[in-house]
Amino acid sequence: MVIPTRNRAAYLDVALRSLLPQVAEHGAELLVVDDGGTDDTRAVAARHGVRCVRHERSRGLNAARNTGIAETSGALVCFVDDDVEVRPGWLGALLEGARAYPEAGCFTGPIHARFEDHPLRLCGREGPPVTSLDLGPADVVAPHAWGANLTIRRSAVEAVGPFDDTLPLYGDEQEWEARLHAAGGTIMYLAGAALDHRRAGDDARLRSLMRAARFRGRAARREDVAKGVAPGIGAELRVLAGTLVHGPRYR
Repeated sequence: MVIPTRNRAAYLDVALRSLLPQVAEHGAELLVVDDGGTDDTRAVAARHGVRCVRHERSRGLNAARNTGIAETSGALVCFVDDDVEVRPGWLGALLEGARAYPEAGCFTGPIHARFEDHPLRLCGREGPPVTSLDLGPADVVAPHAWGANLTIRRSAVEAVGPFDDTLPLYGDEQEWEARLHAAGGTIMYLAGAALDHRRAGDDARLRSLMRAARFRGRAARREDVAKGVAPGIGAELRVLAGTLVHGPRYR
């Protein structure tokens, strides 16, 4: 189990507290990869008795994932973001899913958005402004998996190669998943492998959530341009008009 992180020690502390009982139950290996951070990430990991490997400078999320693969030995490598809290039975569901679906090279599960400290009012028409995933109550083949809840087989890495560490944040895992699909691999959604994706403190304020959504939107646009499927100016203007009307309408 690998947690890439950078300068988010408070989030990491919660993630480790939720993970360690399941790590102990199933005899898993847990590693924190500090991607050139300057806070007390290593002290937090040490307090929990967790090994921490540090990059001397920030090299990006995919580089941290590759370090995690290189520094661990399990047949399954479970990646979670530093801002998650896993739910009871999460790791057990992943292990059972790996046994039940031997043809799958990648696994994910429900990612529930959770906002703490500040209320967030949503109209119900749009999804939450943080990465989430819900494909229903049954195990199904998934089109993709998000890095907040991403488990891969080491054999899949050996078959299609490591993560591309030249890619910027957001959408960074999808290039690897495209290679997996091209090689005939599948991604399984395991309904029992659920976790919460947290936003707390100032990160849960509307302004911070809007800023993060803007960065994700720019990344999505960049990926669409690279694929040649980016919407034209007319479609973008229609989205903008709908956005301006949306708030007053649903209020």
